[in-house]
Amino acid sequence: QFRLVESGGGLVQPGGSLRLSCTASGVTLEDYAIGWFRQAPGKEREGVLCISHHGGTTTYIDSVKGRFTISRDSAKNTVYLQMNSLKAEDTAVYYCARNLYENFCPYRASTPDFGSWGQGTQLTVSS
Repeated sequence: QFRLVESGGGLVQPGGSLRLSCTASGVTLEDYAIGWFRQAPGKEREGVLCISHHGGTTTYIDSVKGRFTISRDSAKNTVYLQMNSLKAEDTAVYYCARNLYENFCPYRASTPDFGSWGQGTQLTVSS
């Protein structure tokens, strides 16, 4: 079965950095477009970044441009989300998921188009 597991979350001070991991089992992750999403309390789940089968990337939230980077290590079957210059507004549960319909990133993130959600990992940015 297609399984995704997120890890790496924690408590970080504003301005700090953290790297989240999304590791797949049962499939070869590089065959899919994988997106990182986040959901803060009381808010909708939103797409953050996506990496395609061919390694192209798309950023969906303007506020993370220049601060967040998505990458893939095929040997480890893992997609990463590197987060720098963290702000309190980044506090959320972060999820990874695959595009259910195509192996490239859509122009706009749409939660119903993604699936195989992991359990999520909590990021808290606070002093």
